[in-house]
Amino acid sequence: MRKGRLLPSLILTAEERETLLRWTRRPKTNQALALRARIVLGCANGKSNTEVAGRWGTTKQTVGKWRTRFLHKRLDGLLDEPRPGTPRRLSDAHVERVLTMTLESTPKNATHWSTRSLAAASGLSRSSVHRIWRAFALAPHRSETFKLSKDPLFIEKVRDIVGLYLNPPDKALVLCVDEKSQIQALNRSQPILPMRPGQAERRAHDYQRNGTTSLFAALDTKSGKVIGKTFRRHRSREFRKFLDQIDAAVPPHLGVHLILDNYGTHKTPLIQRWLVKRPRFHLHFTPTGASWINLVERWFALLTERRLRRSNFYSTRNLESAIRDYIDNNNQEPKPFVWTKTADEILASIARFCQRTLETGH
Repeated sequence: MRKGRLLPSLILTAEERETLLRWTRRPKTNQALALRARIVLGCANGKSNTEVAGRWGTTKQTVGKWRTRFLHKRLDGLLDEPRPGTPRRLSDAHVERVLTMTLESTPKNATHWSTRSLAAASGLSRSSVHRIWRAFALAPHRSETFKLSKDPLFIEKVRDIVGLYLNPPDKALVLCVDEKSQIQALNRSQPILPMRPGQAERRAHDYQRNGTTSLFAALDTKSGKVIGKTFRRHRSREFRKFLDQIDAAVPPHLGVHLILDNYGTHKTPLIQRWLVKRPRFHLHFTPTGASWINLVERWFALLTERRLRRSNFYSTRNLESAIRDYIDNNNQEPKPFVWTKTADEILASIARFCQRTLETGH
C-alpha cells in the first residue's frame, strides 16, 4: 500500500523536455537552473520526491518546491522570481550571456577576459560586468595551481602518513625530512632603501649570485624543533651524513620514523646499507607529486618568507650562517604544526575535486 499523499502526475511536452535537457547540459554556467531541470526530469520519469532527492543530493522539500513550481508555471516556474526593490536593469539573458562568455570562451588576443574587453564584446558597461562577476564570485585575472598525484599507492601512503601525524607511535619520534636545494646567495646590486612613513621598502630588481647551498632539515612533528645541516652538494653521501646527525641527536632508546619524498638520494644502496645497520629507523615515503603532506615543506616556506627572500647575502658562508641562526631561534621557541584532517577527509576532498573536474568536461 502506498504511503504518503498521492503526487500529481507531471507530464512534459516534447519542447519542454528538450529545453530541460539543454539546461542540464551546461558544462559550467547556471548550475542552480541545471539542478532544477534534473529534478523536474526525474519527477516526469515517475520517481518520488525521496528518490529524486537522493539521486541529486538535495532534500525532499527542495524537490517538492520545484515540482510544484513547474506544475503551476511550467518552465517559467524554474526561473528565479523577481525580488522587491528597484527593477533590474540587467535581464537574465544579459547575466547568462556574461557568464557564458566568461566561463566558456576567451578573447582573441588574451588568455582571459577583463571587464573592459568583456564589456566591449557583450555590449554592457564595465560596472555591469563587474557586478555580475562579483555576484558569482568570478575573478578571471586570478589563477591557482594544483597537481593530482598519480601514485598507485596514493591511498595507502596518505593513510600511513596521516596516521603518524594523528596517532604517533609510543617511544618514537616522527620526523619530516626533506632537502631545500640550490638556495642562492643573492646580493642586490644597490643598497636596500628602508621602509619610511608613506613608502615601502625598496630593493633593486637586479642582483649578483654568490653561490648556492642545500639545506637538509628534519622537523619534529611533536615539538616543532628542527635538525638542520647545510651542504654545498646534494647527493646520497650528504644525505647519509645528515642521517648520522639525526642518529646522534635522537636518544638511542627511541624509534625514528622518517617521512620523506621519493627523491633518488633517499633510496641508493649507500642509504639502504646504512638503514640495515640501524633497525630503529623506519622510512615512510610520501605519494609522488604530493609534497603538501610533508610538514617540513611548510617550515621551508616560513624560512623563505621570513629569512631568505628579502635578505642580502654576500657569500655562501653568509647565507649558511643566516640559515643556522634561523634554526637556532626556531628551536628556542618551537611551534609545531598541528595536523587536523583525517585521511578519510583528505581522500573525500580529492574525490570531490576530481568529480568537479570531470563535470566540466576537462
